[in-house]
Amino acid sequence: QSEALEVADPLTHLARVSRGADAGKGRQQIHAYMPGRVVALRVVEGQAVQAGEPLLVLEAMKMQNEIQAEREGTVRKLHVQSGEAVEGGDLLLEIE
Repeated sequence: QSEALEVADPLTHLARVSRGADAGKGRQQIHAYMPGRVVALRVVEGQAVQAGEPLLVLEAMKMQNEIQAEREGTVRKLHVQSGEAVEGGDLLLEIE
């Protein structure tokens, strides 16, 4: 018997887990995948975004990580501001 195995670095794994099971349908909630600080917001409420478009920059462990849209949609609600500290799992924004 054999099984498929995927190896992912820890940040990729945490980003996938933070998306939840509803990625790709209805409203998508973007959560912080680890504690950090919001360095910059790249979108505003009501803005249309395409898959791969930058949403915000999160500084975690002295590294800046660009959080990108997983799919196209419209930014419905920003739950953070630039400069704000966040914990892992905190809701950052919603896309519909």
